[in-house]
Amino acid sequence: MTPLKIGACLTAAEIADHRDWLFDADRDIELQDFGSHAALNHEFEDRIAAARKALQGHKGRLGLHGPYEGLDMDNKDPELRPFITARFLKAVQAADHIGARQVVLHSPFTRWYQFNRLAKPNYWDGKLARIHAVMTPVVKAAEDLGVTLVIENIQDVDPASRRAMVDSFGSAAVALSIDTGHAHLARRMSDAPPVDYFVRDAGRQLKHVHLQDLDGHADRHWAPGEGEIHWQEVFRALSECPSEPHLVLELHRKTDIPRGFAYLKNLELAC
Repeated sequence: MTPLKIGACLTAAEIADHRDWLFDADRDIELQDFGSHAALNHEFEDRIAAARKALQGHKGRLGLHGPYEGLDMDNKDPELRPFITARFLKAVQAADHIGARQVVLHSPFTRWYQFNRLAKPNYWDGKLARIHAVMTPVVKAAEDLGVTLVIENIQDVDPASRRAMVDSFGSAAVALSIDTGHAHLARRMSDAPPVDYFVRDAGRQLKHVHLQDLDGHADRHWAPGEGEIHWQEVFRALSECPSEPHLVLELHRKTDIPRGFAYLKNLELAC
C-alpha cells in the first residue's frame, strides 16, 4: 500500500506555524476562517485578505470549511431557508475569492432520520425536497465557479443516505466528505458501520476526508493514534479510492499536527 500525502485544517493565522511542512510538499490545506456569521459579513474582506496573504506560495489543493451553526440544509421553516441558502452562497463566494476548490458543508442526516425513515409516509421525499429548496442555488453557484461542495457526515448512521442525497443533484459540484471521528462515534453511539465502510460506500463520490481520532464517547479531534480508530484499514480503503480525496488532519490542538502525521507516517500510511 502506497503512503498517501496528507495536509491539515488551519486558520490563516495558524498556517505560518506549519508552513514548511505544508508548502514544501504542496499539501492539502483546509481553511477554517469562514464558518461564522461575522466572517461572512462584516469581517469578510479582512478574512479574504488574510487568507490570500497566508497562502502566498502554496501550490497544493485548497478548500475551506463552510458555516454550519444553526444552518440545517433540511430546515422545515420555508421563511428560514433563504437565509441558509444565502449563508452557503457567501461561503462559495469566499472559496472563489481565495482560490479554494472545495467547501465543506454538514450533512442533514441524523440518528432520528435513520430510525424513523420508514415509519412516516414519504419521509425521504419530503426531506429531499427541503434540501433541494435550500441547496439548488448553492449547487448552481458552485458549478458556475468551479467549486465542489463536499457534504460531511456529522450524525449520519447509514452512509448510503447521504450518498443518495448527493447523487440526487446529478452534479459534479456536489460530492462526499468523511470525518473519520464522526463515523467512529456514530458506530459507538448508533451502531453505524466502521469508518472504512463509510469510505468504501462513498467510492468515486469521496472528495474530502477529515482525519481525527477519538475515544468513542465525544467528538475529540485527537491526533491519530490517541483513540480507537483502526487506521490501517481506513487507509487501505482510502488507497483503493479512485477519486484522490483531499486528506486533512482536523485536530483541536494544532500543535499535535506533527505528532499525528508522524504516527501515520511510522505506520507507512501517510507521507
